[in-house]
Order: sequence, then C-alpha cells, then structure tokens
Amino acid sequence: MRSENQNPNRIVHVDMDAFYAAVEVRDNPDLAGKPLIIGALPHERGVVCTCSYEARKFGVRSAMSIKEAYRRCPRGIYMHPNMDKYAAVSREIHQIWTDYTDICETLSLDEGFLDVTDSAGDFGGARAVAHEIKRRTKEVVGLTCSVGVGYSMMAAKLASEENKPDGFFEILTSDELQNLIIDRSVRVIYGVGPKTAERLQRIGISTVRDLYENRMGAEMLLGNYGRQIIELAEGIDRRRVTPYMEPKSIGMEQTFQQDTGNFEYLKAVLSGTAQKLSTDIQEKGVYAQTVTLKVTYADMKSITRSRSGEATDRAADIYEIAAEMLDRIEKRPIRLVGISLGSLTKAPYVQLSLFDTDKTSRQRSVDDAMTQLQLKYG
Repeated sequence: MRSENQNPNRIVHVDMDAFYAAVEVRDNPDLAGKPLIIGALPHERGVVCTCSYEARKFGVRSAMSIKEAYRRCPRGIYMHPNMDKYAAVSREIHQIWTDYTDICETLSLDEGFLDVTDSAGDFGGARAVAHEIKRRTKEVVGLTCSVGVGYSMMAAKLASEENKPDGFFEILTSDELQNLIIDRSVRVIYGVGPKTAERLQRIGISTVRDLYENRMGAEMLLGNYGRQIIELAEGIDRRRVTPYMEPKSIGMEQTFQQDTGNFEYLKAVLSGTAQKLSTDIQEKGVYAQTVTLKVTYADMKSITRSRSGEATDRAADIYEIAAEMLDRIEKRPIRLVGISLGSLTKAPYVQLSLFDTDKTSRQRSVDDAMTQLQLKYG
C-alpha cells in the first residue's frame, strides 16, 4: 500500500447531528427522546428529509419514502420541515466557521469543509479549532455537531463520521486512513455508490481489502474511474477545499400530493414560484438570462423546456415565460412542476424581445412592492 505520511494539510469537516430534527427539539424540548421524522406527513406522498436518532433505531433513514418510514415507525412524530428556520440557524453556524478560515466549502445547510492549513496555528492547531467549533456551536446555537480532522477531504469526512453523534476524530496520515477502512465495504470510499459497489462485487470486490488485492480487476472494469477509486482507497485525495461561489442557476419546484391536470392551477403555482425566485435573485443582486420549466408527469417522465433572452429579475417576466412554455407541453396529469433560472449575471435589467411584457411604470411599482412584502413577510 502506498503512503503519504508527510502531508501537512489540515482539513476540518463539520457535520451537524440530525440537523432539522435537532433544531425542532431545541425549540420544543417536549420532543426530546422521541422518534421525530421531518419530511412529509404519513398520509402524504413524499420522503424523509431527516430524523432523530431515536427514529433511526426503527430503521428510518433520510430519503426513505414516508410510507415506509410510517410502516417502520407508526408511533413516530411526523413534521413538515421549516426551511426558513433551518436556513437562519445554518447562517449562524457558518458564521462560526469563518472565524477560523476564509477557505470554507459549504456542502449543505448542515455540512461543510474548512481548510485550516494556514490558519490553525493561530488557534493552537487543527484539533483545537475542531473542539472550539464544537463548543461554540453548542453554546451559541444550542446544537451538537460531529467534527473530523484529516490530512485530506476524504480523511476529514471519514473522521467526522467515526464517532457520531457529537463526536470528534482525527485521521492525520494515509496509513491511519488505510488501517481504518481496510475491512469496510468499498462504499466507504468517496464517490462509490450502490451501483459501482454492485459492479465491483461481481468480480469479487466487496471490501477495501479486496480492492487492494485486485487493483487490476478494478481498473479493467472501471477504467480511469477505477484508478481514482484505488488512489482514494490508498489515501491519495487531490481535491482541494473550494470556497463558496455564486450558483450558476437557482430553482424551485413543487411535488403535488395528488397528480393534477388542472393547468390553471399549475399556472397559479408557477406564479408563486416566480415571485419567490424573483425575490431570491434580487436579494443576491443578480439577473437571469434563461428560464427553464421542469415538469414531471404522473408516469414519472420528466421534461424541461428553456428559453433565453435579456436579463431580468422581475417575477412577471419569469412567470410569463414559464406559463407560455407550460401551454405548449402535452396536457396530461402532472406530479411535479418547477422553474429554474440560469445564466445568472450581474448585468442590469434590460427589457427587450423575449422578456418584453410592455409593463407600465405602475406595474413595475407593483412588482417592487410585492418584492418588499415577500422580503418582510415571506
């Protein structure tokens, strides 16, 4: 096995413990110790967003259908997620991270990587940074997190998972990483999902040890991807923590509890979606040049339709383009509808051609007023 024991990099991975559920328990202590499932309600169509550790004892997991979750845990407490509240808490958490480094890669509301290679010395080392993040997250936000310190992104991620919940672990060399994972499933390797694991199993590779012993088979089966997996299993991870950058697109979609063929109702949904997206991009100070409509029919077939033109941040423009595309698609029951805005730019609003809706100044004022109401009241 190869070894890179002299890697000086120090990466911290922070993962909040059962984040959505933990926020709800914090705000309502009566929920403590109970199986709490955040997502759809039992009579609705949907999935589990997250759940408390008490619910996980019943076999409930994130992304599981809510029907299956209810079958396994019929006495659980089911709640819809409150994304605005979780986003606000997430901002508090992320603010703590930036006190230790400017190199933060946020993966989601509750998870991220911090490269503290150059800054850790100011705080007593990477281990001290990790424990400070845990302490401040508990004191300031009232939540626990699991933190891992590693010489690479994969090492830090594995370390944070080692002692969950409220855990801490270090993997500082490739030898330590290899010794930790050698007898675990190949799924432990970054990027290896169930389909890849199934393909490897067909040639007798189920564990990392099997991979070490049959490198040639993995390379022949998976090509360059196989070589990448082998390197990661040997502790060689060349990825770098990449600070957050503005997204190239922003979108929002809605799944209906009952499939609908009422296109006037669908347009009403698109109108609300357009208003929310308009508010979002105005807060970011960007404009959209592309509007994309996404539709999923009752048979799960998904289609997208896109149109591009002059940049806009107006809800009415976004809605009119999406509604026009909706009018042109096949009319049959629909399960999901959504809008995404792409080709985001800082360029100012120009109302031409595609987005020319011949608004009066009064209509523009109404748009602005609606945006302010959206910002104030949600």
